[in-house]
Amino acid sequence: MHIEKNQEIHLLNRPEGMPLPENFELVTVPVNEIGEGEVLVKNNWMSVDPYMRGRMIDRESYIAPFALGKVLDGGAIGEVIESNNPAFSVGSKVAHMSGWREYFISDGKDLQPLPASPIPEQAFLGVLGMPGMTAYTGLLTIGELKKGDNVFVSAASGAVGSIVCQIAKLKGCYVVGSVGSDVKAEYLKHELGVDAVINYKESQDLTADLAKACPNGIDVYFENVGGAHLEAALNVMNDHGRIAVCGMIDQYNATEPVPGPTNLGQIIVKKLKLQGFIVFEHWDNYPTFVQQMGQWIQEGTISYKETVYQGIESAPEAFIGLFTGKNTGKMLVKLG
Repeated sequence: MHIEKNQEIHLLNRPEGMPLPENFELVTVPVNEIGEGEVLVKNNWMSVDPYMRGRMIDRESYIAPFALGKVLDGGAIGEVIESNNPAFSVGSKVAHMSGWREYFISDGKDLQPLPASPIPEQAFLGVLGMPGMTAYTGLLTIGELKKGDNVFVSAASGAVGSIVCQIAKLKGCYVVGSVGSDVKAEYLKHELGVDAVINYKESQDLTADLAKACPNGIDVYFENVGGAHLEAALNVMNDHGRIAVCGMIDQYNATEPVPGPTNLGQIIVKKLKLQGFIVFEHWDNYPTFVQQMGQWIQEGTISYKETVYQGIESAPEAFIGLFTGKNTGKMLVKLG
């Protein structure tokens, strides 16, 4: 099958500060015939995630930077539409990291068949994918969550934070979330059952507001933001508290080094554990996670939201929207 019109998004130049539409280019390229052992995949859904911002900088990190003038990549769900590989029949759904394009050819080594599930396929990019696994791992393994803990979650309405909040509630914890709008605050309180919510954009004193919301202090902080959030959390943490550092979105678009919190001495005084983690190092536990999370979803004890943009051409806008609060829950692009 020869596909003449295959659209993909290339990184045209490296963003300085907040990414802009002109950093990206929509390119049309043909797709060749598949060879022996190969399959042709049509992408149905693609993910945009905050970590991708770091890959747009030309620097050494835990994952290679994106190349200029080349197609970007990221998590996606596709369907095999032509196959010369007996391991993948036509019509089978697969998860992979070749997003930001409509079609691609694979030898199958980079494809993971989706498990049979009544849950919609795009959930494997969100609640049943990397964000859900990040929430599960960071809270339970890194944060060493215990029943009765007081938990604070920043970026609490996002793809990761919203799942952290719900797992913590399921485990019998008191949960406080930080968000950037009243609409998101209502979502946390009325749909997710979070005990208290801070709208940080309206806060005059984040430490004071956090102390009021957490009258018994904080035992576990799930860190997605950094900056003022980390400083406030350090002030309110209890002795022997645990901080799982998932991300620091406050810094992702910084054009110069950002000063750290002024109160890092609290780590010593309060005997805190502060640990960063990359979820891919914990992927051996993914089957256990999928089984547990799938059960929670089907029981109705975990819910999830998606913010969906339509068409490959909208992918840059969706990505930029991650940094301006345009998403509640998982940000997705529906292709085709």
